Amino acid sequence: MINKHLVEERSRDIGDFLVGRLLPFRKKRQVGPFTFIDHMGPTDLGNDRYLDVDQHPHIGLCTLTWLIEGEIEHRDSMGTIQRIRPGDVGFMCSGSGVTHTERTPAELRNGQDSRIHGYQVWVALPKNMEQANPSFQYLTREELPQWREGELSMIMIAGKGFGKSSPLEAPGEAFMLDVRSNSSTAQSFQLDGELQGEIAFIVVEGSVKSGEDEIQAGQMLISKTEDQCGIELNPNTHLLIFGGKPYPEERFIMWNFVSSDKEELTRAAQRWIAKAFPRVADDDTYVPLPEALMNRINRENG
Repeated sequence: MINKHLVEERSRDIGDFLVGRLLPFRKKRQVGPFTFIDHMGPTDLGNDRYLDVDQHPHIGLCTLTWLIEGEIEHRDSMGTIQRIRPGDVGFMCSGSGVTHTERTPAELRNGQDSRIHGYQVWVALPKNMEQANPSFQYLTREELPQWREGELSMIMIAGKGFGKSSPLEAPGEAFMLDVRSNSSTAQSFQLDGELQGEIAFIVVEGSVKSGEDEIQAGQMLISKTEDQCGIELNPNTHLLIFGGKPYPEERFIMWNFVSSDKEELTRAAQRWIAKAFPRVADDDTYVPLPEALMNRINRENG
């Protein structure tokens, strides 16, 4: 793979936790329909330190939760209450507006040590679905296609490729795969013709080689050539591969909102300020708009 972007995680604070931001970045705002990826952990929990992401809104996107360690309880304004475990997929499509929380389940708040490690991913909705009603899908690990390609173990999380198709109803032509090599030798992995659209690799553990470059855990590699690319996995490497065909229209991001219409982002922010979004039942928490964004909207409103 000669033409590529190499991305380093950038740390950001979400209260008691630091997460690594991989997408967007300056040279590449999206990969196919994927607009945002955060790497959570690995973080040790216990002793009154737990994951608590309070009530916050989304429009124009789907959130995909993929855990490697730990558990998260998802609650949303549709009434969903779902515990997500490693290998399961939680997939919430916000459409015109939804709110949700993400927390360590109550049964795990017992002071015992545990860990949380995973990825929080946003997939932009097609323009004709941006104002759709919100929805939530949940699939267990057993429901996802799992197979081997030589010495590689594969899970099709979303989309299709390698003759497999995930039952997850993802928008557009988004795909996401979990790939692991437990081999003691390097493994060549060719994707030519197997996946359609833009392609990116996140190195979760281990490392991969692309030409003369070696990409380490915590880095992301984006191919500049659609559909055709190959890498070499070093022993004991774990990857996430994602991408798809990009939408014809540009997508804009403001805080937790994504849209093809910049004005819709401002309207969503004003709705959140006015507390006009649907709410999660029995939850009075509220994540305010960032101060800089609040000040900008106040200036625009005179």
